[in-house]
Amino acid sequence: MARYSSFAMGQSARFATTRWSLVLSAKDRPSADARTALADLCRAYWYPLYALLRRRCRDGHEAQDLTQEFFSKLLEQDFLRNIDPAKGRFRAFLLAAVKHFLSNEWDKNNAAKRGGGIRSLSLDAPAFDWDSGESRFLTEPSHDITPERLFERQWALALLERVLDRLRDEHHGEGKQLQFETLKPFLTVDRDSANYADAADRLNSTESAVRVAAHRLRKRYRTLLRDEIAQTVATADDVDDELRYLFVVLRSPGVG
Repeated sequence: MARYSSFAMGQSARFATTRWSLVLSAKDRPSADARTALADLCRAYWYPLYALLRRRCRDGHEAQDLTQEFFSKLLEQDFLRNIDPAKGRFRAFLLAAVKHFLSNEWDKNNAAKRGGGIRSLSLDAPAFDWDSGESRFLTEPSHDITPERLFERQWALALLERVLDRLRDEHHGEGKQLQFETLKPFLTVDRDSANYADAADRLNSTESAVRVAAHRLRKRYRTLLRDEIAQTVATADDVDDELRYLFVVLRSPGVG
């Protein structure tokens, strides 16, 4: 897969090579790279949108059909036409786009458009894991959270999950599986209450060495977090604002 990001290396001058900024820069001159970048983003963040649609639908099958049709239209039809560069963020664009889609499609739920006549989703990747998505949705809190708020909550969680997966893959690629699994809790635990002694015993290391390794893990996590956010915003200036917004979403009453 092509790598669009240079943000992790601190090269903000080349920010236009991140996925969403690449899509925005190709608004007037669509390109294969921009289409691939958009497909990558859709594949990465499909579940938050499915959760939104699932909250509005009678059952999982209807939500699956709507999700598939939405992404098919987004990727197959003049996919840059309705992108507003002023929006700046893929999250905001996707939410606005699905609302527009629903306003046009909600009353067209028939077999000719969905169900047996549905088109295949044109992503260069395996099909979405609908069973996993439905199981995940059924574990959502039953309070009266709005579909839009659910979308934003799941967006934040999906982003954090992707960051953790990238960090895990890096460590596994270096043969440091045990170190990662041992130190992973230190990403969220308060540093003053972190039990470095137990981790040192498990890793057959010293407590001071574990403290250093945990510090490096947190630092790398922050770098990957900012890089992942960079893939979904238009400029480097948007990263901090998006980071603050997503953590507000996660802390807000009724969505945690």
